[in-house]
Amino acid sequence: HVQLVESGGASVQAGGSLRLSCEVSGYAFSMNCMAWFRQAPGKEREGVACRYTTARDTDDSDTYYVDDVQGRFTISQDRAKNTLYLQMNSLKPEDTAMYYCAAVRDQWGCGTTKFNARLYQYWGQGTQVTVS
Repeated sequence: HVQLVESGGASVQAGGSLRLSCEVSGYAFSMNCMAWFRQAPGKEREGVACRYTTARDTDDSDTYYVDDVQGRFTISQDRAKNTLYLQMNSLKPEDTAMYYCAAVRDQWGCGTTKFNARLYQYWGQGTQVTVS
């Protein structure tokens, strides 16, 4: 039974930081395209960052960010803990949303999948981030 469980959401002041976690179980962690999406009230779900999970936690070669978070957010992994992270710095009120973790097995990497939500197979339940 595959599960993606997000945690780390909270209410913070503008300019603050949060780290979201997505723990994966029942599923091989490596060789997946994994992504963070977010959805604000009344808006469509949008991709934030994605990463191809590999055997090396330091391998950032197949990592993508949307322009709005480039330089502020960092997606990373801890393979030993089967966990994907999203470090969010310099948070803005417009970052307020429910944040979701998603995954799909892909032997070719994230270059095609990126932020196409329809291509992701597994989703977590979400964690709320509120910036005021």
